[in-house]
Formats: sequence, C-alpha cells, structure tokens
Amino acid sequence: MANGMYAGRRLKKVRRKMRYKSKDYVLRLKRRTDKKGILEGAPMGRGIVLQKVGIESKQPNSAIRKCVRVQIIKNGRLATAFLPGDGALNYIDEHDEVTIEGIGGPRARSMGDIPGVRFKVNAVNGVPLHLMVIGKVQKPMR
Repeated sequence: MANGMYAGRRLKKVRRKMRYKSKDYVLRLKRRTDKKGILEGAPMGRGIVLQKVGIESKQPNSAIRKCVRVQIIKNGRLATAFLPGDGALNYIDEHDEVTIEGIGGPRARSMGDIPGVRFKVNAVNGVPLHLMVIGKVQKPMR
C-alpha cells in the first residue's frame, strides 16, 4: 500500500472501493430499512394494543419481560413492543393507543435478552409512559 508523500489520490480511491465491503454502507445506499421496516422508515409509529404478553428472557437470565402486541395504524401490521419501567404493564389496557419506537439494538434489531422484540412503548394515549411509571401524571380517560 502506498503511503508516500504524493499517495493521497490512491489512498482515497482505495478507501472509496473498500466502502462496498461494509454491510452498513451498502444497506444505507439501498435504503433498505425504509422499505422493509414495520414503521416504513419513520422514527416512531402509533398503534392499538391488542393484547398483553410476557416474553421469557434469553439464557443466562431468567425473567418474564412485559410486552404488548400492537397493530400499527398506518399499515395494519403487527409488532411486539417492550414496556420499560417497573410496573408499566399496570398503566396499559387493551385498545389503548400507544406510540412505539425502535428499541436501539444493533442494526435496528432486538435488544439485550428479549428475543424478537424490536420496539418499545414510548407513550400511552399521548402521555409519556415513564411519567406515568414515576407517578407524575395520570393516564387520560378516552
């Protein structure tokens, strides 16, 4: 590899070529996530709670993570969303309207020990969930 005084052009050319070996770069070029994601490229999405579910965590942990099955309003697709916070399940009922967002795992996949869960609940009926969990606000009646 040339690293001499006048090698800048060649180094730039090689770097440009090597970019295509990065999976992230190629997917970003193709804008794959916009098309195939449940939220269709949006950072958040609204949905209706269909049921509450408990999902067992992966080894070596042993817990039941509280989640909800949500039907996204804009396209009717189903997603499982995690409920962050101690006792957050008590503030959500079926047929509530929730806002979900990505859970922040690697390459927009699942996070930590929760298998197959890619989203988390952000707000319930327009009120942030974490404010309800710490007791600052009440859930509005619809």
